[in-house]
Amino acid sequence: MEISELYEIYKKYPSVQTDTRKIKKGDIFFALKGPNFNGNEFSQNAIEAGASHAVIDEKKFEIPDKTILVDDVLTVLQQLANHHRRQFNTAGGGIPFIAITGSNGKTTTKELIHAVLASTHITYTTEGNLNNHIGIPLTLLKIKEDAQMVVIEMGANHIGEIASYCEIALPTHGLITNCGKAHLEGFGSEEGVRKAKGELFDFLRTLPHGCVFVMWDYDYLQKMSKGISGVIKYGTRGDAHVIGRVLKSDPLLEVEILQGLDEKLIKTQLVGEYNLPNVLAAITIGKYFNVTDAKIKFAIENYTPSNSRSQLIQKGDNKIILDAYNANPSSMKLAIENFSKIPGDKVLILGSMAELGKESEKEHQALVEQIADHKWKEVILVGNEFEKISHSFHQFKNSEEVQNWMQQQRFKNTNILIKGSRSMQMEKALKD
Repeated sequence: MEISELYEIYKKYPSVQTDTRKIKKGDIFFALKGPNFNGNEFSQNAIEAGASHAVIDEKKFEIPDKTILVDDVLTVLQQLANHHRRQFNTAGGGIPFIAITGSNGKTTTKELIHAVLASTHITYTTEGNLNNHIGIPLTLLKIKEDAQMVVIEMGANHIGEIASYCEIALPTHGLITNCGKAHLEGFGSEEGVRKAKGELFDFLRTLPHGCVFVMWDYDYLQKMSKGISGVIKYGTRGDAHVIGRVLKSDPLLEVEILQGLDEKLIKTQLVGEYNLPNVLAAITIGKYFNVTDAKIKFAIENYTPSNSRSQLIQKGDNKIILDAYNANPSSMKLAIENFSKIPGDKVLILGSMAELGKESEKEHQALVEQIADHKWKEVILVGNEFEKISHSFHQFKNSEEVQNWMQQQRFKNTNILIKGSRSMQMEKALKD
């Protein structure tokens, strides 16, 4: 079946699902395969649950008039998403598709930008962090005809990945939050990270009207953006279009805008000075797309983080910063430095960092040395990677052990930071 034919079916049933447990009547089920599952085996279940069709790539699972047999389900899902994306192109250029990538802050930046743009424009965006080879097509296929703006998050752990996503999503605008020490196992080095994330700018450089939003404080992003038709700058100094600085962060961030916005004070619900670039990015994109200053301020101030991303939780008279969705050397360093500046008693609970490859022991050792430079009430280190290095802090194998330890403590008026890679599931330390 040609993609154009499948697209006609999609237009009749414009809801796509890859999980039979979430099937709604009329969905098209794409039977994806993984290391431990074969979606073809669940095609019958999908039809019985109400799916209009199941797209499969194994003939033995065919159901007359209900299955669509293709060579490879994932490839067809991506092709269908790209075909749908192209429907939003017009002779005048079409609607903006803004792609966001980077080592840290992608999801928070995406959520802030969406909040700002959605205050004025009909805006579709990536749900949660569905930012990979499956999530991006699913995001594109959820865009309706009424869309005026689209914000797409792109994650990656190896070179060539962002380039492939650009070929599917065809962004018109882009933003790289930063390039730090993340996924070093796949990228090899920080230079590899820049090359991989820079694939977004490389794509936009080929467009006659490609536009990027650049944190102008970062020299490497200045260099990476050279040759792109439109460069809109934000930062803390210099000749940026939007300039701001941290006014306060104990722990919630307050930002003073020095240039580019008439609203000079923004009081966020975000924890940490490291969120300043994310806030400035949202302001910059809002201004670029004609959102009023008052709506920009309101949208940012009313955005509340969730899903263990820099969440501020009050438990009794203790304040807990739960930042357990992900961690890498760059984000860990910033989080620790920010937390060290908060007055009062502080307890640091850190899980191991994943996907660092041969750099893992060195990076965990550097983290321990950084921790030792500050004064803490308690320091808890969790996971195998910390067991491999010498330190004098409390050591636990997993977050369940930390949970038991936490229940035995009687902290009063204490600040607690909980952070670690997703695989460590550090949020479990808070379970009652």
